[in-house]
Amino acid sequence: MMTDDEITAFIAEARKLQLGTINPDGTPHMVTMFYGLTEGKISFWTYGKSQKTLNLQRDARVSCLIEAGDEYSELRGVLVYGVARMIDDPEGVLGVGMDVTRRMTGMADAEESLAEYVAHTGRKRVAFVVEPSRVISWDHRKLATPA
Repeated sequence: MMTDDEITAFIAEARKLQLGTINPDGTPHMVTMFYGLTEGKISFWTYGKSQKTLNLQRDARVSCLIEAGDEYSELRGVLVYGVARMIDDPEGVLGVGMDVTRRMTGMADAEESLAEYVAHTGRKRVAFVVEPSRVISWDHRKLATPA
């Protein structure tokens, strides 16, 4: 397991996650998403008519998997279970969109150049903030370390 500080740092450092929502027939719907952090919580935006939005409007439960490593001894990850709270007011969507886009592009200080793109694409989007209910972590790098 990771410590709470390691989990926080790992989530802050990564840029993409695997988002799981629940389809109408109960099967998982998995997609890769760039994400932001809103008040320390995972946030993302997507088109209002996307399958994940339709799924979340019906059942707001989500799983968010963030992982790293190629070899077994390097594998580490965090799995966040929670409920996705929808944000659909333009200011809130723009805020999450900026958080996601800054991280996605690696342009943390490019507010002006990103704002026009985010405002344009944000007109058809909604945003979500994940309220975590359970967090699971692992770090195989610790397996080789003596206790």
